[in-house]
Amino acid sequence: MTVLTWSAAAVAVAPLLLMLAQLLVNGVGQLTPTFFTRMPVPPGVRGGGVANAIVGSMLLVAIAITVAVPVGIGAGLYLAEHRRARFATMVRLLADVLSGLPTIVLGIFIWELVVRPSGHFSAWAGGMALALVVLPLVARATEEMVRLVPVSLSEAALALGFSRWRTAFTVVLRTAMPGILTAVLIAVARAAGEAAPLLFTAFGNPFWSTDPSRPIAALPLQIYTYAQSPYDEWRAQAWASALLLLVLVALISAGARAVVRTRARLLTSVRPRAGRDHA
Repeated sequence: MTVLTWSAAAVAVAPLLLMLAQLLVNGVGQLTPTFFTRMPVPPGVRGGGVANAIVGSMLLVAIAITVAVPVGIGAGLYLAEHRRARFATMVRLLADVLSGLPTIVLGIFIWELVVRPSGHFSAWAGGMALALVVLPLVARATEEMVRLVPVSLSEAALALGFSRWRTAFTVVLRTAMPGILTAVLIAVARAAGEAAPLLFTAFGNPFWSTDPSRPIAALPLQIYTYAQSPYDEWRAQAWASALLLLVLVALISAGARAVVRTRARLLTSVRPRAGRDHA
């Protein structure tokens, strides 16, 4: 059984290690300072970079977080506080369905809702599409984290005269915040690598642009465009962009784990001290 469990773990890790090795072999040579600071160059010209795509991805993720995180946390609090209500059951079901939808469907929905009425692609539309990716994950994670908070904390706050909404925001939400932050980081890591919804919303832009009302570049779109091109220089930059995106996702995931470890360390350091004070 030990051999079987080790083998299963090796099989689970092998695809990621193989992808990382292939990305390192094909893309690490392109990760020069100019790759991060220069704009894309015409086909057949050596050099160039993805500075506009990096900035565009950051802007799209910022829009998605601004839209999805407050709504997701509020929805999660409602689901946890009214878990047996009929409307809460419907919201929970719709959130689960939304999290399971292919992201290209979300892109088509935002195209019909935002892009088509406005008559042009934009970073706003791309951020809204990514917000739909983040929203159900944050809502469901918030609900689960809030449900893990001891009921005695809420009862103590209510007994001291706190209103129900003040208890939810200042006591319950504050206690569950590390777990919610971890879920937000994981959701952001997933949204940052999505290309399908951006094809119908942000569309991409080979030029420098930070105007959210216009088409904007993004790393996943840059990888999609360069990888299918017949030019060796562009394909090499696609490998480098994919490696950069993998590193960014890994750093975000590592940050989420660091938050969890820090929270656990603080709890273990507080409990013995509280026991000594009580004694």
